[in-house]
Amino acid sequence: MTKVRGTPECWLTDMDGVLVHEGQALPGAAEFLGRLIEMHRRFLVLTNNSLFTPRDLAARLARSGLLVPEEAIWTSALATADFLSSQLPNGSAFVLGEAGLTTALYEVGYTLTDTDPDYVVLGETRTLSFAAITRAIRLVEAGARFIATNPDATSPSPEGSLPATGAVAAIITKATGAHPYFVGKPNPMMFRSAMNRIGAHADSTVMIGDRMNTDVVAGIEAGLETILVLTGSTKAEEVARYPYRPSRMLASIADVVDLI
Repeated sequence: MTKVRGTPECWLTDMDGVLVHEGQALPGAAEFLGRLIEMHRRFLVLTNNSLFTPRDLAARLARSGLLVPEEAIWTSALATADFLSSQLPNGSAFVLGEAGLTTALYEVGYTLTDTDPDYVVLGETRTLSFAAITRAIRLVEAGARFIATNPDATSPSPEGSLPATGAVAAIITKATGAHPYFVGKPNPMMFRSAMNRIGAHADSTVMIGDRMNTDVVAGIEAGLETILVLTGSTKAEEVARYPYRPSRMLASIADVVDLI
């Protein structure tokens, strides 16, 4: 198998559907991560999930047998905090979200408040209340700018789909007419912020994902080589429906090991 653009220096990889599925490591994931470390490649594990901090996610991956340093995890919450810090340093936000998002914003110097915030920031949450949605709507109506970590309408669970950030954003948009700026995938902004984090350049970085409509399209728009693995959301027969193509389509992360 030929190398991708010679030997890539940096690797970005999605987490769910590529490295793990429902808390279980996928075949080849441990070998892939081990090879990256052995070859001294810079890498980040990416996720649109904004619920958890990198420390939480590193612990969850460790329970599945995958050892990933917390500094090698990049979430949509971190990307959102990075974006807001660049736009308005030390600003303020009313946050609908969990520890992954509130911690990320706190660490870049943001004040979390429900009184005249600069932004309403929405992330995935399991504790959403009618009162919180109402407050968000009224703050957006009063002029707060509307930001969301990602547009995913649902997230998976063993019991079935759960409403996610995009679904809740739709409620606020319907009530206010304001559309959020989504920072996470498929916005290539998330990949650019990840590359900045590890000092990567587009012409020597590869993105691995399992979704054509988020991972692959955002990778293409960020100027990266892209690898689609077939262990997650997108099936091989669905690829032809899209007007763009991944650089490679492989059965699983196990087939990527020899490319490093």
